[in-house]
Amino acid sequence: MPLHMIKLCVGVSDVETLERNAARSDWRIVHTRMSPKRAAEIEDGGSLYWVIKGTVACRQPILDITTVGEGKASRCEIKLESRVIRTAPLARRPFQGWRYLEHRDCPVDLTSAGATDLPPDLVRELRELGAW
Repeated sequence: MPLHMIKLCVGVSDVETLERNAARSDWRIVHTRMSPKRAAEIEDGGSLYWVIKGTVACRQPILDITTVGEGKASRCEIKLESRVIRTAPLARRPFQGWRYLEHRDCPVDLTSAGATDLPPDLVRELRELGAW
């Protein structure tokens, strides 16, 4: 099972905005200060799960993780696919930076759950009620 990452999607109000931005090449590389020590596990099929307005709403498969620079000037670049995959909504409190996300803790993809045509608000409410 691959290891995943989770990160807040700051400045994006909904999945549609992220989908439009992901089509641009400058949005396909996420810069972070800290490089993951378990990068090899993440690169082996992992995704970056995005928290938008307090809810894990989608993910993007990770293509590559690279550390650029040395010492205090170093940073991590995470290269993502342009494809944005919607997930079942999962509430998540704010946090700084990114976190590892085990495969067993990931929300299911909406395509595999069979609910791609439902409005996001309805899916979120069903999830909160425990009906999903």
